[in-house]
Amino acid sequence: MISNRDLFLNYLGQTSDSPYLLEIESAEGIYLIGPDKKKYIDLISGVSVSALGHNFEPIKNAIENQLQKHLHLMVYGEFIQSPQVKLAEYLVKLLPKEINSVYFVNSGSEAIEGAVKLAKRYTGRTKICSFVNAYHGSSHAALSLCGNEDFKSSFRPLLPEIYILRVNNYEDLNIIDKDTACVVIEPIQAEAGIIIPEKNWFKELEAKCRQNGSLLIIDEIQTGFGRTGKMFGFQHFDIKPDIICFAKALGGGMPIGAFAAPKNIMHSFTSNPILGHITTFGGHPVSAAAALAFLKYLNENKIIENIQEKENLFRKNLKHPKIKEIRGKGLLLAVEIENFNMVLKLVKQGLKDGFVTDWFIFHDSAFRIAPPLNITNDEILLASKLIIESLNKI
Repeated sequence: MISNRDLFLNYLGQTSDSPYLLEIESAEGIYLIGPDKKKYIDLISGVSVSALGHNFEPIKNAIENQLQKHLHLMVYGEFIQSPQVKLAEYLVKLLPKEINSVYFVNSGSEAIEGAVKLAKRYTGRTKICSFVNAYHGSSHAALSLCGNEDFKSSFRPLLPEIYILRVNNYEDLNIIDKDTACVVIEPIQAEAGIIIPEKNWFKELEAKCRQNGSLLIIDEIQTGFGRTGKMFGFQHFDIKPDIICFAKALGGGMPIGAFAAPKNIMHSFTSNPILGHITTFGGHPVSAAAALAFLKYLNENKIIENIQEKENLFRKNLKHPKIKEIRGKGLLLAVEIENFNMVLKLVKQGLKDGFVTDWFIFHDSAFRIAPPLNITNDEILLASKLIIESLNKI
């Protein structure tokens, strides 16, 4: 009988010549479990998606309850659906008071697409700024914002009038002018290898946007919902976004994305043209129900209060001659080692020793630590021990 591995290789579109080929039959808490019942500590949470771990009971219950009521009913924005409106209400209460309208989509890339369209529609401008080694998704407009030419050159022509600035470079901020519709930035650059902007520079960026009437779009797709030790990454910098993009952790493991803005800005989509942005499955009721359960548990059980302690525990226990530096905030960490060859060896050795990590798209000499936020201190000690043992073997 043909194996799942063969089916994977024969029928699924591939994104690289060397996929993990790790077969997972089930998952529980911080663990992925193979058909042979071997357990792997998930140190990347599906790239910051499974923020409360796998098979989490409150999220499962919300999914099962919604399944008994209904699935898809109508394209987004036409019918009043309880999961969507309750999720929007709860999310808005977590945001700055000016940002009071939410548009649900299916993914992070779609959130970026919608936010950029909204900025262009509201301002009537077409110039857009993003940053070196930024990653905002793989659809055409999102890819246009990508700050790495090697990653996007094969797909040109892309969206015109994109200007790529350098993080922490004050001179580059002068590129933002009266023709600029928006500036799109991650509060902490994830795929660049966890690069943290200087607070003063970030505030100067915000001021430049205000001065020119350009909208500041914050991409919280990886950094949002407690990942960095605050509910949202931008809160580390004392700034106020105009539009915020979400996805990944928001769905508690289910696919959902969103962008949020002040109601007067969001209302731009209702005219000239009508249906200025539409989606069939955005805010799917099952995903919305899962997202609401996730947000409530995260917020009401004070998960975020313990993130700094957990970051400190990783830093304290990840001491090794091959570790050059640990960058990041909260449970979004980049562990710098010598080169990509060593990272690749560690990833492969980790699978043998019982943990999953990976590298960053635009920085390949560090490996990622982004486990579920509810990982326990004992589990952190075990994960750190396994990492040190694997580094000793490569």
